[in-house]
Amino acid sequence: MTFSLSRRAFSRLALGAALGGAASRAIASTEEDPLDTFVPDSQDLPRLKRRISGLQMRHWQDYFDSVSRDAILCDTNDRVLHYWGADGFYRVYPTSVPLTDQLTRRGRTEITLKRPAPEWRPTENMLDRNPDLPRYVGPGPDNPLGIRALNLGWPAYRIHGTNDIRKIGRQSSNGCIGLFNEHILEVYDRAQVGTPVLLI
Repeated sequence: MTFSLSRRAFSRLALGAALGGAASRAIASTEEDPLDTFVPDSQDLPRLKRRISGLQMRHWQDYFDSVSRDAILCDTNDRVLHYWGADGFYRVYPTSVPLTDQLTRRGRTEITLKRPAPEWRPTENMLDRNPDLPRYVGPGPDNPLGIRALNLGWPAYRIHGTNDIRKIGRQSSNGCIGLFNEHILEVYDRAQVGTPVLLI
């Protein structure tokens, strides 16, 4: 039997895993929505699941004093982003994470800027590691930041989409947290300047 998984179905699985138990089975067994579209890597779901270990429910109270401006937890060990909304919204998204511990920034920050069509320029450290990088990439399909970016309070650190979906679930970034473009759209639309972010 061949098992395929659409983007929306993958989101349902992530939510089901966050809710646990019977809810997980109910969401995972939902018939595919005719509006669903292909999620790259879906032919190899077991491989993606091995790369993402943290699709489990967390409680915002363990990390934040309030979700009045929503709240984002990025778990670099489990390679997931937890999003809590003031209206009760909760999702768990698979992410890419930094290549090495030296590139990983941990601690508390917040969203400082929302970029609807991000441009990208490599940092000096990136150019030191790879001098062949382009000096500038405009918005579009070649942009490493995908279709949306949320700047954090630390220079050059962002939560963003990616046009290279092979990176999701992997240690593959230069410090940022990457999401499927579909998922960054949802996070971007809900987040606001001032939304607290915790990287662990």
